[in-house]
Amino acid sequence: MTYPFPEPVVIDAEVFAELPVALRRPGVTSYWADRNRRGQAVDSFIEGPSFDRQGNLYFVDIPFGRVFRVTSSGEVGQIAEYDGQPNGLKIHADGRIFIADFQNGIMQLDPDKGEVTHALRDCDTEGFKGCNDLHFGHDGALYFTDQGQTGLQDPTGRVYRWQMDTGALTCLIDKVPSPNGLVLDLNEHMLFLAVTRANAVWRLPLSPNGRVNKAGLFIQFSGGRAGPDGLALTDQGGVVVCQTGMGLIWVHDVLGRPIAVVRSPQGLGTTNCAFGGPDGRTLFITESDSGSILKAEFAPELGISGAPMFSGWL
Repeated sequence: MTYPFPEPVVIDAEVFAELPVALRRPGVTSYWADRNRRGQAVDSFIEGPSFDRQGNLYFVDIPFGRVFRVTSSGEVGQIAEYDGQPNGLKIHADGRIFIADFQNGIMQLDPDKGEVTHALRDCDTEGFKGCNDLHFGHDGALYFTDQGQTGLQDPTGRVYRWQMDTGALTCLIDKVPSPNGLVLDLNEHMLFLAVTRANAVWRLPLSPNGRVNKAGLFIQFSGGRAGPDGLALTDQGGVVVCQTGMGLIWVHDVLGRPIAVVRSPQGLGTTNCAFGGPDGRTLFITESDSGSILKAEFAPELGISGAPMFSGWL
């Protein structure tokens, strides 16, 4: 069969850093593992990579409520531990670090003190189902997903926009079967949303008054043990999708056509990613099965680089 576009370039990632043995918790049970792994012990489950202005990469550990930081040389250190289940992490332009926590809502981390405090507990006193991931718009508005245990059996997951300067909290959509990673397009007229249990990425057009109209299917996947998880945006307007359970990260152009695919060298739990490196052409990936940070470098001729993050990195 002849396809109307070229086959995607295949790139093999390599290990950039691993969670040190001293920071792993083998044989230790946790509430998260008991409920999500049927009691199977896990020593970590990492997600939420995000760069600060200095080029340090932060990431979280869900079952043990921890936040880590890895330097540009690959040295990993623990920044905080608290009573929670951190899923996503993003950094504000002013340096504040925000966490989407399944147990507690939206949290804020002080990286110098290692303190994690509540930023947003609920919506009009109604508790969240279970916050999963988050993304900053250019104006500082925080977009986040409220996933809980939703799926095809219960398509009631929600996506919110929180304008922190005014305190306005808006539910953009409330009929999603497992909303996960999310990212705005370059002009912020479209919100791309990973819908894990539907094995898909949706597009949510934003009207001038900020409402979602004509939500639609952007990319449909198949196979795997889960589905699309974390998303990132290229500087060319393309969407990067972490297909966890397959050990793959797909890079699409602005039309959604696959132009490259990154393969994990170990483990299938490719959960989230973030662009970094001095030229923005290196993709860093959390591989949760092995507790590793992977990296994949895109050759200049591929024309793939990361869009700037709100933290000011890149």
